[in-house]
Amino acid sequence: MAMITRREAGIGLITAASLTAAGAWPAAAAAAAQAIELPQPVTGGGKTLAEALSARRSTREFASEALSLTVLSGLLWSAYGINRPQSGDRTAPSWRHSIEQKIYLALPDGVWLYDPVEHRLLPHLAADLRALTGTQDFVGTAPLNLVYVADGARMGDVSAEEKRLYAFTDTGFIGQNVYLFCAAAGLATVFRGSLEREKLGKALQLPGEQFVTFAQTVGYPRT
Repeated sequence: MAMITRREAGIGLITAASLTAAGAWPAAAAAAAQAIELPQPVTGGGKTLAEALSARRSTREFASEALSLTVLSGLLWSAYGINRPQSGDRTAPSWRHSIEQKIYLALPDGVWLYDPVEHRLLPHLAADLRALTGTQDFVGTAPLNLVYVADGARMGDVSAEEKRLYAFTDTGFIGQNVYLFCAAAGLATVFRGSLEREKLGKALQLPGEQFVTFAQTVGYPRT
């Protein structure tokens, strides 16, 4: 992974132009239950932090165009990727360094789980669950819905209420990283709390103490 400046660290501030040479989504991978190796994220250049903050906004209208693997690579690395390979630490902080967060991708061809250590996508379910990721109509047709899941088993001996409090806070850090990436890359996004968490968790077949916190829709803006 390329070295990045302090100004760019943990945000993945890349321009839309740097994403145009992206490879197409391998649609056959879901049916074959194969992991998808993501290209290395671009971690240098692009907009300044101030420019990304100026452009940050919520959008609820999305084009149907699919996101390429190159775009997904930068998006997911910015969200919760490993920015310090020696220690395995992430681009977003976590309560007591529990690293309890997981990111599921609800796509038209199925649900995938982001593996930050290997920077790849793991097949999870061969079903289109986008419509279950929120109560608004647009989530069912948007190209990508990120579903944030916390693993309470990683959070130690604290109450269930505390686990939810800290996990929801940690999800907010990730969501802001996604906002900044999208602002820098010309993408549209909205962070969402209007969802039926238990219903979605059952549809995702979450094991053990894992629970849904929030969701976030990402795509190209509708013009």
